[in-house]
Amino acid sequence: MISPIIFTIHIGSFSWSVHWYGVILMTATVIAAWIATREVRRRGEDGDHIWNAALWLIPAGVIGARLWFVVNATLGGSTLYIDQPLQILNIPAGGLHIFGGFLFGAIALILYVRRYELDLWLFLDALAPTLLIGQALARPANFINQELYGPPTTLPWGILISADHRLTAYSNLTIYPVATTHFHPTFAYEMIWNFLAAALLFYLLYRFGSRLKPGAMFAGWLILAGTGRSFIEQFRPDQPKILGLGISYTTIASLLMALAGVLMLLWQYDFIHFNFLPAPPEEYEISTKKLV
Repeated sequence: MISPIIFTIHIGSFSWSVHWYGVILMTATVIAAWIATREVRRRGEDGDHIWNAALWLIPAGVIGARLWFVVNATLGGSTLYIDQPLQILNIPAGGLHIFGGFLFGAIALILYVRRYELDLWLFLDALAPTLLIGQALARPANFINQELYGPPTTLPWGILISADHRLTAYSNLTIYPVATTHFHPTFAYEMIWNFLAAALLFYLLYRFGSRLKPGAMFAGWLILAGTGRSFIEQFRPDQPKILGLGISYTTIASLLMALAGVLMLLWQYDFIHFNFLPAPPEEYEISTKKLV
């Protein structure tokens, strides 16, 4: 097993550790931002907005990811954050949910594009495949932390999980011996799906080019990300389930994402109309202002 801590600095009674999780997550974020910058420039907009917007999106994403995790855990029956509210701030103890990052990141992006009078569809389309790539690149951190794994399996790619990282359901070492019990690497399934989904979006982009309407790439992301996660959730015994239904809250959110993507795509290509929405845009609006 790989230690989750790369190194620790000790200064008197103070100690500070550098974790693989943070390093991998930040590396994945930088790579995704670089790709997004190229996509924004390819569409004719100033790519530096991506790095500028990151100052808004990253903090918002971390806050959202933490809050979604807390709410999800509480809905699942945990009373930790009700009994000890300050634990909500204890992010180093673990507990981020990517959907909260998406939601709060989207809110921050909307505020940013309004502040700089930019085309929201352009940035959503540029970010769509890069979100998948960034998420995929960050998944090895889950392997190092021994988290986000699935139920026991006899498949040859199953992974070992140490006793101190076992879910309660698999903590009986007599039934599930540490040396011989392997688990589904669920994080790897999502990583592979995200890479394939990103490749498909890029293929559609370069195959059809200008024939894709503004927002089509983002709709594709909603469909692919939502569909993939709803399937992968079936291999996530750690996710809180809705009482009486046996499915996780994240599965419901994933299915709603996919449905929203389908409806958005149908609206963008005039198959359906919503009276409360304007006509879908036919092309991007490029800003005439330069970022200073």
